[in-house]
Amino acid sequence: MGIVGTLLRNRRAGEAQLAWQRPDLAGPESLELTSAAFADGAPMPGAQAGKRVGGQELSPPLAWSGAPAGTAQLLLVIEDIDVPMGRPFVHGLALLAPSVSALPAGALDASTPAVGVRVLRPTFGRGYVGAAPIKGHGPHRYVFQLFALGDPVDAEGVATAKPGAVLASVRGPVLARGRLTGTYER
Repeated sequence: MGIVGTLLRNRRAGEAQLAWQRPDLAGPESLELTSAAFADGAPMPGAQAGKRVGGQELSPPLAWSGAPAGTAQLLLVIEDIDVPMGRPFVHGLALLAPSVSALPAGALDASTPAVGVRVLRPTFGRGYVGAAPIKGHGPHRYVFQLFALGDPVDAEGVATAKPGAVLASVRGPVLARGRLTGTYER
């Protein structure tokens, strides 16, 4: 067991800091978000882990029910709420065309994103950042959150912005939203 993980075992960012909890991202929970790689609340396969911990840094396949009429854009936010920091670690952030209703595995790769996907900057790096919790810290929850936006986010204006600035730039109503949680432990 990792000594650092054991020492930090009780320190976690927590659910209260999730993008999901922001008042400006509140909306009907009518999108059903699923993955063929794992069930809600279940462990994610090793392929979704970071390369430095033996994974493939491969974003999981995702699918959801169709976006409601009037959706201008979809916003996907992936956060680790168990990281021992003051805020969740953003593992992925992307703007999706409203016509997109599924992402294949690897769709959030910064160099070759899927059609209709605009990959933005997560906490560190670019594109999807695989799960890599501190060894011995216990299971981490990775929350995939999808928001159907009534007004688009200025993709050029947030292309290199930090995740907090991107979330703050959301204007207009959230028409629907859905979430899926996967876990990973080392």
